[in-house]
Amino acid sequence: MTDSPAATGLGLPMLDGTPAPVVLDPAVVADLQAEIRALAAEKNAVILAHNYELPEVQDVADFVGDSLGLSREGARCEQRNIIFCGVHFMAETASILSPEKHVYIPDLDAGCSLADSITADQLREWKGNHPGSTVVMYVNTTAEVKAETDWCVTSSNAVAVVERILEEKGADHEILFGPDMFLGAFVEREIGRGMHVWDGECHVHAGIKPSDIEAVRGEHPGAEFLVHPECGCTTQVLEYVAAGDIDAKGVSILSTGGMLDYVKEHPGGTKIIATETGMLHPLQIADPTATLIPANRMAACKYMKMITLPKVLEALREDQFEVKVPEAVASLARVPIERMVSVG
Repeated sequence: MTDSPAATGLGLPMLDGTPAPVVLDPAVVADLQAEIRALAAEKNAVILAHNYELPEVQDVADFVGDSLGLSREGARCEQRNIIFCGVHFMAETASILSPEKHVYIPDLDAGCSLADSITADQLREWKGNHPGSTVVMYVNTTAEVKAETDWCVTSSNAVAVVERILEEKGADHEILFGPDMFLGAFVEREIGRGMHVWDGECHVHAGIKPSDIEAVRGEHPGAEFLVHPECGCTTQVLEYVAAGDIDAKGVSILSTGGMLDYVKEHPGGTKIIATETGMLHPLQIADPTATLIPANRMAACKYMKMITLPKVLEALREDQFEVKVPEAVASLARVPIERMVSVG
């Protein structure tokens, strides 16, 4: 099991030097959570929390998961109000899929370095340089970028979506893939051919370096590796496998949902987790018997950690910080999202 708050990155500064979030007294946490649950019931609101949120925020949520899964839960639920504990593009996606509902984010400044790495104008220019190509964008993008996209993907279905496009349009069809270059490189390896890949990254995942893997391997030589394909260390881990330094059976390149499934199906043991440190909380809940080691203990997203229990309570009380995507944009953005969902 993780043995201290520091093991999840909460006792350390973040990769960009941002101080760790203030640790609330357990009694204060319990009182805030009770008040939030009561007010959410009174105001017909559902609370959604991403896997990378603070543990106490995850624990008060009705649903915890990845960005697309949470948006789908928001669309399915009967509540008319959604408190989305995540970053801005996620709340936008929920608004796109639930245009009749009110979607609130507890802090409007909770952005995303990956989503900010490409704009709609940049994508239009890129498309203009490659007429006839198919645009495949990671779901971690703004609504305006989605509106210029043919297919959205998650980290779990990116390979399947690209393979489907190539089956339909031919093995040599030109694909523009973005914005994450590490996920793009992973897809290229899996399909065995190149694409045009945007030079963007999540600063947290990119900050998990090969040197981190070297260090953590030395400390835990028999551990399994669960690696998110956005990470900057993915290639290094695969090179270790190719060289025979790491048993291929102990390495899995997985989405966050894939990581949860894996620890449930393979309980116990020591597992090195290469993704944002907030993920260790739901993984530990899924398997309390496992020893979970973060690949980099400072790999915490400052934007995710902007969402705190007091801000969740304030959003509920004041109905503040609604995220609403204009229908002209939402109608276009809905198409690539629905295509993505059709692949699973």
